[in-house]
Amino acid sequence: MTKTNLSWRFWIDRGGTFTDVVARAPDGSLRTGKLLSVNPEQYADAAVESIRRILQAAPGPLAAGLVDEVRMGTTVATNALLERKGEPTALAITAGFGDALRIGWQARPELFTRHIRLNDQLYDHVVEINERLTADGAVDRPLDEAKARTDLTRAYEAGFRALAIVLVHGWRFTEHERRLAEIAREIGFDQVSVSHEVGALIKLIGRGDTTVADAYLSPILRAYVDRVGGDLGAATPLQFMQSSGGLTAADAFRGKDAILSGPAGGVVAMAETA
Repeated sequence: MTKTNLSWRFWIDRGGTFTDVVARAPDGSLRTGKLLSVNPEQYADAAVESIRRILQAAPGPLAAGLVDEVRMGTTVATNALLERKGEPTALAITAGFGDALRIGWQARPELFTRHIRLNDQLYDHVVEINERLTADGAVDRPLDEAKARTDLTRAYEAGFRALAIVLVHGWRFTEHERRLAEIAREIGFDQVSVSHEVGALIKLIGRGDTTVADAYLSPILRAYVDRVGGDLGAATPLQFMQSSGGLTAADAFRGKDAILSGPAGGVVAMAETA
């Protein structure tokens, strides 16, 4: 027999209200569990608790080989976005474009409405970076590293630990974004989301919105993933459902990929069932 036939498998949907678990035992039989997702008086995490109850395992990391895989979809990032409970985030963007993401696409759902209500932004602070690259990659304005360091230090001292870096034409010509990220990490920012790494989109608004969402949600998501991974132990393979419907390793799971993690699992299941 292969290891898969001798080990447990767990499939988990960690929702905002309930956490549902389906487990396959080594003999092929299926077991299910359902717990409140948040019940701190009884357990620290519903997904981990569900696994322990089914395995009748004691607290602490699981033994190597006991569990073949844990696959999880979660609405942790979805709920943080809806409830606006992400990490306070600063936006670093090319000087002159500080309002670009707020202006957005200038969409007019109601053409004759005179008072336009703009959506609330996920970032709370803007740092305009003195730099500019042209569409063909030529340096129109060199990166002012000294001013960038000063302005980013002020943002850090104001309490911001998450930073989204979005520079004009940075999707293709990455030199200035890379250097700015180095400066931010030297200052001490814990989360630095760089647009050409997060989503190399040619359009500034789409790229910017995605990068800001990644910076805003990744710290919350990382804290959850690290806690679950730590409780289960390094010997337990852990994967998460992405918004795309594909799985990724726990250490590669990030905010931009997690917004529709839970719903995507439902769509995949529906398609498979149908």
